[in-house]
Amino acid sequence: MNALRPKGRRAPATAALAALALVASGLIAGSSTQAVAAGSAQQTKLYIVQAIDAPVATYDGKVSGYTATRTTQGKRLDAHSSGATAYRNYLTSKHDKALRAAGINPTSKTYDYGVTFNGFAVRLTAVEAQKLAKTSGIKKLWESQTYTADTTTTRDFLGLTGKNGVWNQQFHGDKRAGEGVIVGVIDSGIWPESASFAALSEPRPDAKAIAAKWHGTCDSGVEAPVPCNNKLIGARYYRAGFPEIEDFEFDSPRDYGGHGSHTSSTAAGDFGVPATIGGNEVGSISGMAPAARLAMYKALWQGSDGSGHGQEIDLVAAIEQATADGVDVINYSISGSSAYIVAGAEIAFFNAAAAGVFVSASAGNDGDTIGESSVAHNDPWITTVAASTHDRGNSKSVTLGNGSTYKGIGTIPAAVASSPLVYSSAVKRADADPTQAQLCYVGTLDPALTAGKIVVCDRGGNARVEKSLAVKNAGGVGVVLTNTSAAQSLNGDDHFLPTVHLDSTAGAAVRAYAQTAGATASISVVDTTKVRAPQMAGFSSYGPAIAGNGDLLKPDITAPGVDVVASVAPTAANYGNSFATYSGTSMSSPHIAGIAALLIAKHPDWSPMAVKSALMTTASTKDNQGKPIQWAFGDATPLNFGSGHVTPAPAFDPGLVYDSTPTDWIAYGCALGQFQLITDPSFCASYPTVDPSDLNYPSIAVGDLAGSQTIKRSVTNVTKRAGVYVPVVSAPAGFKVKVNPPLLVVGPGKTKSYTVTVTRTTAAIGEWAFGSLTWQEFGTGKHKVRSPIAVKPVSLAVSPEITGSTAAGSVAVPVKSGFAGTLSATLAGLVPADVTSHTLDPAGPSFDDAAPAVSSRTAKLTVTVPAGTIGRYSTFNADYAGATDTDLYAYAAGTANEVTLSAGGDANETMILNPGTYDIYVVLFGSASGPLDVKLNGWTLGTTSAGNATVSPASQTVTVGGATSLTVSWTGLTAGVRYLGKLSYSDGTSTIGSSYLLVG
Repeated sequence: MNALRPKGRRAPATAALAALALVASGLIAGSSTQAVAAGSAQQTKLYIVQAIDAPVATYDGKVSGYTATRTTQGKRLDAHSSGATAYRNYLTSKHDKALRAAGINPTSKTYDYGVTFNGFAVRLTAVEAQKLAKTSGIKKLWESQTYTADTTTTRDFLGLTGKNGVWNQQFHGDKRAGEGVIVGVIDSGIWPESASFAALSEPRPDAKAIAAKWHGTCDSGVEAPVPCNNKLIGARYYRAGFPEIEDFEFDSPRDYGGHGSHTSSTAAGDFGVPATIGGNEVGSISGMAPAARLAMYKALWQGSDGSGHGQEIDLVAAIEQATADGVDVINYSISGSSAYIVAGAEIAFFNAAAAGVFVSASAGNDGDTIGESSVAHNDPWITTVAASTHDRGNSKSVTLGNGSTYKGIGTIPAAVASSPLVYSSAVKRADADPTQAQLCYVGTLDPALTAGKIVVCDRGGNARVEKSLAVKNAGGVGVVLTNTSAAQSLNGDDHFLPTVHLDSTAGAAVRAYAQTAGATASISVVDTTKVRAPQMAGFSSYGPAIAGNGDLLKPDITAPGVDVVASVAPTAANYGNSFATYSGTSMSSPHIAGIAALLIAKHPDWSPMAVKSALMTTASTKDNQGKPIQWAFGDATPLNFGSGHVTPAPAFDPGLVYDSTPTDWIAYGCALGQFQLITDPSFCASYPTVDPSDLNYPSIAVGDLAGSQTIKRSVTNVTKRAGVYVPVVSAPAGFKVKVNPPLLVVGPGKTKSYTVTVTRTTAAIGEWAFGSLTWQEFGTGKHKVRSPIAVKPVSLAVSPEITGSTAAGSVAVPVKSGFAGTLSATLAGLVPADVTSHTLDPAGPSFDDAAPAVSSRTAKLTVTVPAGTIGRYSTFNADYAGATDTDLYAYAAGTANEVTLSAGGDANETMILNPGTYDIYVVLFGSASGPLDVKLNGWTLGTTSAGNATVSPASQTVTVGGATSLTVSWTGLTAGVRYLGKLSYSDGTSTIGSSYLLVG
């Protein structure tokens, strides 16, 4: 699957979270969620440094002598205006002043940022980093992180082609579809000689419009220079984070791996390009916006492992430059954090969106590994795209010698006559690793045993196409590729032999038969009959979103991302092919980027959020047979596909849109408690206090609905006439929904507000339920503005963590009840922490959580949590003077069986363990101060009170949806010691919730 993800620490099931906070405005301070690391005073590392002022994109004019540069809603930033240039120079001068004050030569800067991020990149020693962090004008430093790499009929499937298609209806044909729009792609480069990027015919009707907005350049590079034309109008490359690249890579914007060419051609490649793969004609391909212009920003570099890698400093530079260059759309087929909206590129994109740039990003490819809540890019200013199938037929079957036939998919047209069938482990080379042979790694199969046979290979480990290459090299004639999990997707791929890809059920049957004596099989030709679609891809990451606590529905939308044919680099990475079939949310994201380009071409005054709304409110939850979209476990839900599958045609005239502004996004981030992680303490107080569910978004979600909740929304009429709309509600099962007012009359360009009250009736507590609200235009029914509703009822909505800081004090605990009756509260503790200290060095060996071991960087202690108690183990940022990053891992004692972990981007880490005996590993991932003593706080907490704290009232009468509060008071604690307690809440029958109380 071709998606890009951050590389570094390993989260559950191999997902790594990039948690690098950047900047939302000049008042938003960065936070070291990827901590600074240093081993010695002379070792240097790349740092991203954030300064205190706002970048050009959000500067409001508060600096004397410099006019405001931020734009108004629906307008684009001019980063090259005289005001922007003057302010940018002012920021640069302040950066240089701070460096000189820290004794660092300003010429040592790698990048100087100022458009979407105020700061710079620089290589520093640990001592220099410490000094600069304390310098006036500097907010934060953190180490730059490394990122690693996460259509023949999709144009027809999406309704773009044909007499009644979007291209003809909106643009009078493909030749003008996307005219006047520039799509920027941040990726692995581009292969400019590809027919997908050939020059457009001249003269161009949009020449003046492009010239007015485009401020970019064609930096052709040093090696294999990239020529630009009137299609590929810009190319740049960023490798400050990679002073050394692989010999096969190109020191230029030229693509080696193919990922960037694939995403670019999908978004805005030329129309009607004939494609062949492995000598087989696969039809003609086209981008979604074939008349749009392209600009490539190469910030990913192919590694020896076959993946593209990008340093954070380079990716931020690319985002900044694309915005300054004047692109209208950015495609970012790179995964990100599932836990933070203040992570990595998310906040850089905040400013890009504030500057008027539409951003499309991949949702991630961890649906079949991590599963629930694996979706990334959970911030509201980005459009997050899931992946689903399209209707191109590639059915292929295998018929066994026992007469059974199993249908799967495959793209190699040829059939295979009846031949011996073997399981890969039976034909392994004597010296091959058994697991690798079972997975059909290249070189692990014995030619003497494989020749003339069809081989059954298990999915996993290596690339799917390499399995067929392994069989071909060993003399085999065909492959049956078998899934090992029900959640895994089926992919056609560009195999080297006729291959059938089967699901886990059929795969298990074929695998078992292949291990019987005399087994034979035949493989059919490909059946190209159109198939039922879309269906969610097994790999597509889904919600509920962790970052929004379920109060913002992500992903936003789904688009084709399985077996997408597009242009690639004809290098060894693609076996010399100029076109290839890729799968991943990386492939679905550029579909949305290209369709957004079409909308912007038609409606250049729409804001990025209006474009997003138009796409979301016109999406479909039905497939091409009029049935609910499916996934591996039945009917898919909004947690899988957001608002549904993109249907471009109605998005051009959605009737009403849900718009929002940077102020709204900040208020939302403050409501989540996330912007507080990267801001001054008083920052959020200057923004409206809101419920996260009230962000003016095209979908409606409540992750903790206690009885009843009223959600606020506003819609804006983007048509040229007044509209009268009535609500059509499909209430989630077990809920009732009331909309007020029951009628909206909205004048052209005007905005009207309404509320939706969702009340639980019979819905199961703790289970998600789904429905929808559609504002339908009265009389004509022309416009149907649909919002999905996703809600999870709870018995009690209460904060899971409460804190205090003094030896004696109290804290109010607000609660909202989901039941009527008596709410009781009891308090266990407070108990003091048992603190152990471990001297660790961040320059020591990396910790491998698959093979945990003690080192100079990692300590181990064995603990026993008694029956009837819980164990909680934590480290804290507050214990260290400089930026520090610790990680905690717990294993069943004496084993490598990982039980849980806490591996975020700073030193605030916590694990909770049930009764048992465990090995806890404490890792110093990074430290601005080099080696230091890491303090691990541990508590064993039972169910009884320690007598030093009380909760009142102990019981009170509550109503459904009623809000009340409790007060927790404590006294007699020892200063400098952290204490832990636990509030447990009951409805008189059972425990319905709990909150931890941490004091000190």
